[in-house]
Amino acid sequence: MGKIIAVANQKGGVGKTTSSINLAASLAALEYRTLLVDADPQANATSGVGFDPKDIQHSIYECMVDGINAQDIILPTNILPHLDLMPSHIDLVGAEVEMINLPNREEKMKAALEPIVDQYDFIIIDCSPSLGLITVNALTAANSVIIPVQCEYFALEGLGKLLNTIKIIQSRLNPQLEIEGILLTMYDVRLRLSNQVVEEVKLHFQQLVFDTIIPRNVKLSESPSFGIPVILHDAESKGSISYLNLAREIVEKNVVPGSAGAYAEDDAA
Repeated sequence: MGKIIAVANQKGGVGKTTSSINLAASLAALEYRTLLVDADPQANATSGVGFDPKDIQHSIYECMVDGINAQDIILPTNILPHLDLMPSHIDLVGAEVEMINLPNREEKMKAALEPIVDQYDFIIIDCSPSLGLITVNALTAANSVIIPVQCEYFALEGLGKLLNTIKIIQSRLNPQLEIEGILLTMYDVRLRLSNQVVEEVKLHFQQLVFDTIIPRNVKLSESPSFGIPVILHDAESKGSISYLNLAREIVEKNVVPGSAGAYAEDDAA
């Protein structure tokens, strides 16, 4: 059974989509069957793996609102053999309004993903930069959540609100939801501020913080304009190496040795 990991932070510009794309690509490069779910109406994860959102006929929107089978909208990326995409579209903006009166509205994404979860080792959901109904759906569907936090002055701003939302979802909708980890992004080794933020976040959250820290990196910033993850743009870049290290850290935490696709919680059960 695959593990579903949401990448969420309602604060924009923290490297959420960059992390979703490059973590999914790195897991695929390590030969784990990986599905990238674009749950953001901006559809940046869709374009970041080589698709033009304008050409998308069916997206996660149709799965959640119209009940279309997820299998029918999944696209092989053709850039990495183990990486598939569940695309997004601007129509997703209207999904929150359209779902408002539907029964079990917080569980539409969970219902969409359930039939396909066994086909993948990891499903990575790129959430929108808000705490609206789509993000609540992603957190309800997920086994765990990665929270990207940028190494800048207002790093912890809004984090309490997100953690409170996670607690509410744990108590009311998804008791199994865990925090996979807090991911420090946009780290600049030259800036004292970056180092102070790293220290502060580690002091507050200790074991929840990933060992891997994502640096500011030109190749990482360039790769979306080519419609490819950084590992295909420049495999030797610091950004590429960092996301591969993050993928290995997640695999080490979750996958039972000798059984690709089974993660530790399943084995314990």
